[in-house]
Order: sequence, then C-alpha cells, then structure tokens
Amino acid sequence: MSYMSTFQFWLENDYFDEDTRKELLAIRNDEKEIEDRFYKDLEFGTGGLRGVIGAGTNRMNVYTVRKATQGLANYITKQGGGERGVAIAYDSRRMSPEFADTAALCLAANGIKAYVFDELRPTPELSFALRKLGCISGIVVTASHNPPEYNGYKVYWEDGAQITAPRDKEIIAEVNAITDYHTVKTMSKSDAQKAGLYQVIGREIDDAYMAELKKQIIHPEIIKKVADDIKIVYTPLCGTGNKPVRRVLSELGFKHVYVVPEQENPDPNFTTLEYPNPEDPKAFTYALRLAKEKDADIVLATDPDADRLGVYAKDQKTGEYVPFTGNMSGMLIAEYILRERSKCGLMPEDPALVTTIVTTNMAGVITKAYGVKLIEVLTGFKYIGEQIKFFEQTGSNNYVFGLEESYGCLAGTHARDKDACVAVMCLCEAAAYCKNEGKTLWDMMLEMYDKYGYFKETQYTITLKGVDGAKQIAEIMDKLRKNPPKAFGSMKVLRFRDYQEGRIVDMETGAVTPAGLPKSNVLYFELPDNFWCCARPSGTEPKIKFYMGVKGSSLEDAAAKVEKLTEDLKALI
Repeated sequence: MSYMSTFQFWLENDYFDEDTRKELLAIRNDEKEIEDRFYKDLEFGTGGLRGVIGAGTNRMNVYTVRKATQGLANYITKQGGGERGVAIAYDSRRMSPEFADTAALCLAANGIKAYVFDELRPTPELSFALRKLGCISGIVVTASHNPPEYNGYKVYWEDGAQITAPRDKEIIAEVNAITDYHTVKTMSKSDAQKAGLYQVIGREIDDAYMAELKKQIIHPEIIKKVADDIKIVYTPLCGTGNKPVRRVLSELGFKHVYVVPEQENPDPNFTTLEYPNPEDPKAFTYALRLAKEKDADIVLATDPDADRLGVYAKDQKTGEYVPFTGNMSGMLIAEYILRERSKCGLMPEDPALVTTIVTTNMAGVITKAYGVKLIEVLTGFKYIGEQIKFFEQTGSNNYVFGLEESYGCLAGTHARDKDACVAVMCLCEAAAYCKNEGKTLWDMMLEMYDKYGYFKETQYTITLKGVDGAKQIAEIMDKLRKNPPKAFGSMKVLRFRDYQEGRIVDMETGAVTPAGLPKSNVLYFELPDNFWCCARPSGTEPKIKFYMGVKGSSLEDAAAKVEKLTEDLKALI
C-alpha cells in the first residue's frame, strides 16, 4: 500500500478517532508531510519505539503504541509468561500517561496483568520494579532526552534489562506481523480493574528502591561529618528525578540541596530548556546561576527519565564550575568505588567493571590498577545489564560498576539499566569525601589524570532527516565499510573492526579475527597511542555518530589532539 493509500485509510476508516481525522485533514494538501507520516511504520527497533508525536504510521500515537503492545502481548503469551504480568512506568512528556494506559489496557485485553505506577517515575525504577514484582516484562514510556515533540516506548524483560538478542528480533517479528489494526485488542480501564488486570503501584516500590540505592554507600560517616558544609545544586530538567533524588540525598543526611525552581516540576514543553539533555551546556544555565548564588560544591542535572546524569564541579583555584563529560563522571565514580571498596575490604571476589566499546580507554587503566576485570560490550546500556545476568547464570564474575560514555552508569545490581539516582548519590558521596580532605571533585579528577593519563573523548554528529537522510546515513556507513580508511591524517589505522560482519582486520597484515560481540552496524578504527574512532547510526534519532578518543600528556595536549582527530575525520567523510 502506498503512503497516500495508507493516509486515506487512516482518514476514512472508523477505527481511528475524530481527533486523528481532524489532524490528518489539516495536512491533506501537504504531500511532503503526508509522505513523512506514512511512508513507513514507526520502526519497533531493538529497544522499542521512538518518534514524533502525531497521527500516522510513522508517528507516536495510541494506535502505534497499541499495535506494538499487541505484538509484545503475543510474544509473552507464546512464552507462557502472561500470568506474571508487566510493569509500566512513564515520564513527564506529552501523552506519556495516555500511552502508558494504552499499553496497559491492551495487555489486559490479552489477559496479561499490568502494574502501572501512580505517577511519573524514573526509568531505572521500572527496571527495579519489574524484578521486585516478578514480572515477565516491563515498559517505560519515555523519549529520554529528545526534544519535546518526541515520545518513546522501551521494552524490558524479566532480568530487568532492555531486550537483547535473540528476544529483541523475536518481539520485533511479532509486532511486524500485525498488519490489521482491527486485530489489536483493548478494553476499558474499569473493566480491566474489575478483572484484576490493572493494578496501580507506587509508594511500596519507592521504599524498596530507596533501600537498595542506599546499600551502595561506602562511607555514611563522612557524609554526616561534612553535611553542614557541602552544598549541592540539582535540576531534574522538568522530568522524573525530583522526588527520588531529593529523597535519597535527604535520607543520607545531606542538608544543603538546592533544587532549581524553574526546572523542579514536570513540564512536557521543557519551557526553560532548548534541549532537555544533560550533555548540553545550555541545560545548566539556571543551575549554574543558582550554584554561584549558593557557592555550591557540585552541580547536577538528570535527564527527563532520570537515567543519565550531567555534572559540574567547582575549581577552587578559579572559582569557576568545570563541566564533566559522561566518561569523566563515570571514571570518577569508578575510581572512588574501586579505591574505597579495596581499602575497606568490601571488594567482592572476581570483580568486574563493564563498559561499552565507545567508552574512554581510561577504564582499562583503572581496572588494571585495582585488579578488576574489564569487559567491553556494544553501545547501549542493555548490553551492560545483560552482563549482570550472565554473571548470575555462570557465577563467573561479580559486577562492581558499569558505565557508558553517554552520561549513564550503574552502581549495584538493583536495576539493570543506567540509573541517575544512584549516580547522583555516588557522586555526592565522593564529593563529601573530597570535601573532608579539603578538595573538590575537580581536584580528584586532576589527580586521576596525573595518575592514569590525560584521556579525552569527543563526538562528531551529522543529522540527516527524512527518507533522503536515512539513505545518506546508509551510504556513509557503506563507504566506510567497503573502503575503510588506511589513516586518519598522519595516523595509520592499525585495526579495523566491523561488528556487522563480525570481524577485526589487521590493516598491515590483512589477518582477520572474530570481533567477539553480537552483530551490530558499528565500525571501529584502532589507531596508535590510545587513539580511536568509532562510527554508528543512532538507534533513536536521524543521526550518524562518530565517537573519538585520544590520550595526551596534559589537558591542553589532549584537547589539541582530539581536535586534530576530529578534523582528520571530517576530511575523510
């Protein structure tokens, strides 16, 4: 069926509601817009759905959400897990509560009980909740840090992690097999509740989640010692982090936590933000203003679904606040945990730290220093969560910490996804430890650079929207795959990893070895002296991303080297 035929079907069929019909009538003379909304189905990818909210097959709406949920319900039923139920959480975005209920009522109509949070909750709490409740699966309605016009839908499995192979492909197949919207089931909320298939959850899960977070604290006595002196500024960026973050810091004894008032409450329009992303320096405008007013030691921001954390720390010499990348904050937490657990005799046997292939190479140096095994996985925190499952199944290692470069990490195994609430807690403990020694987190970071080397990373992103953009992204990847560059500027490529083909090529000898990770559309170029570059299309946005890393002899040297590597990359593409 052509996109215009599909448009006519949505416009004329009485399955779709009047609001949908009105929205489509408003674009009936805009063929470009019709094409973009209907040229394909919104892809149910390896994590779920994400897209712009609106009417159409290539949009987030109750019909695409219900169809995705029917596919999930069909899969759960075939797995014989329907009686265990599904936990559902949602964030502060437009239509998030409605999409959560749409999913719940579709599950209920399929005889699968839905446990729905009474209000917005962080994504990591959903990961915790589904395991606590013994559910077969979980759903989070969120678009994370995307712009306000987006929403999304992520699927988790019984281990608490987002779905991975082969389950992801099997669920995708069930979703794609649904071609007739009329076969998708739903029921009324009152009928679902009467049948015991829709249950509201809340405080009892919150209490259990908080208890698990606090188990990660190593030095509660130091927090109490400096509680009167340390000052923390925090912004939830109009999302889900406000209540859990404030609660855990309060219960640990931190007395001076200042929340940015303009970004404290949920706001689906993110009015005070150009982009609700803690990676964006502009997202810290209000927080840094408050930090200077309060003379804060540390400035923190969680993204709207509170699974990622951005950080600024005070430089005592200049009085200015220094931004930390996700690699920097993750390494700082890792150093603190490994150092203090080793010192206090709290390190488990066979400890392991898990990172992704695009995370800083400093991880390898730190883990070696503490005798901790380093395991690298594909990009995406679900692969880190999956390792915890493997450790439990095999008894091979004990998980100590996991991180990815995109501002996500996890201390503990209460969740199987990145958790900004526990990251806030760990960083505040580390800041308290530093405060007790007359230092700041920035001082600690400088000490780590002196000890391990001046590692620095960056990203170069190309955004290409629409049908033509998707083709261009595919062409760039195809070119790099078929004709991998032999050098970046004056630096030879030592090894070329193609994770789609599952091979590593020695560029000098031509020798081929297995890549050792699941197949994924990712290309990785190993260069001399801890330099590297990695290319991958984004799984959630119309972008191709290039990740790069270097090692320098100083902050200035590392900055110059990463800038040069970026220019060399641009020259190649």
